Amino acid sequence: MEYSKSLEEFYSKLEKGWKKEMITNLRSIILETGLEEKQKWGIPVFVWNKKNIIGIAAFKNHCAIWFYQGCFLKDEDKVLYNAQEGVTKALRQWRFSENENLDRKKIKSYVLEAIQNQKDGKEIKPQRKRELKIEGLLFEKLNKDEKLKKQFESLPLSKQREYAEYISSAKREHTKTQRMEKIILLILDGKGLYDKYKNC
Repeated sequence: MEYSKSLEEFYSKLEKGWKKEMITNLRSIILETGLEEKQKWGIPVFVWNKKNIIGIAAFKNHCAIWFYQGCFLKDEDKVLYNAQEGVTKALRQWRFSENENLDRKKIKSYVLEAIQNQKDGKEIKPQRKRELKIEGLLFEKLNKDEKLKKQFESLPLSKQREYAEYISSAKREHTKTQRMEKIILLILDGKGLYDKYKNC
């Protein structure tokens, strides 16, 4: 997913084919609900009363809409996905792949429910300035490897926090070790844990 400076640029960058058609159809369904379309963080974001309700984007293998307060949706059809389980609290994503028929009525009902939830004040506000806790296995690894520690400390605080929470959220030691092995190369490459989702 590439960063766009305007809505026009975002839509013009979409290559002709199923993704362009999918995004166009999703957009039309969302706009039918009366939400206002804005450009934020390089993507179209649909808002109600200055509150972010839905984002939309095309990725490498799918298109998606995400509900900024999706955790409050009933999701009776079980279509919503938490892309960062254990980290993300409110955000929920609905993915659409090639050759998938859009159920306009179902999508619209989810959007309308999200709007109503916002009107009802159902909202998890992002936590600001959370303390960075480096402990356990990550603490040990960073103190044993000077290069790794230096690279880790050069990352933005938000990315450091993502790594720390990723390791500490694992319940079993075996899982912590596996996760640690996974992130070492990412840290040394100066990448964040979720950069691949932001750039695909």
